Amino acid sequence: MTETVRQHLDTFLASSGLRRTKQRDVIIEAAFGTPDHFNADELHEMTRRIDRSISRATVYRTLNLLVNCGLLREVDLGRDQTYYDPNFLDKPEHNHLICTDCDRVVEFEDEHIAVLEDCITRRLGFTPASKSIRIVAKCDELERTGQCRFQNAKHKSPGTR
Repeated sequence: MTETVRQHLDTFLASSGLRRTKQRDVIIEAAFGTPDHFNADELHEMTRRIDRSISRATVYRTLNLLVNCGLLREVDLGRDQTYYDPNFLDKPEHNHLICTDCDRVVEFEDEHIAVLEDCITRRLGFTPASKSIRIVAKCDELERTGQCRFQNAKHKSPGTR
């Protein structure tokens, strides 16, 4: 857990009348110990590698807490379940590209997208509260060569940074 995450969490817990617990700390360690996006079941598996006593219910409650305090963001990766993004604290403006061939998730940032979003929202008379861009695409490498180095691994990548 980074110092930024620790300070943000401690402030939120104190203002909510909650306390840090060993189980919360383990869940947070697992959540922020990976650059990959994860769902609740995957986080539960990661936490159980650290502490076998952590229940699925505790993971779900802690996920809600982390989303409510702004440390994790729920993301729609088009997989019929909620995924969580541990990377947006460092890169709040990143977006996601999901490969339909290998299921890889690539995070990207582009200053032109931010300018375009600003232009669109201002032109239409809005101020964005949040934004999310998800691009679903086919793998050029697979199309070109018939193979994709990520296809067999079903690799979820934090992306090219």
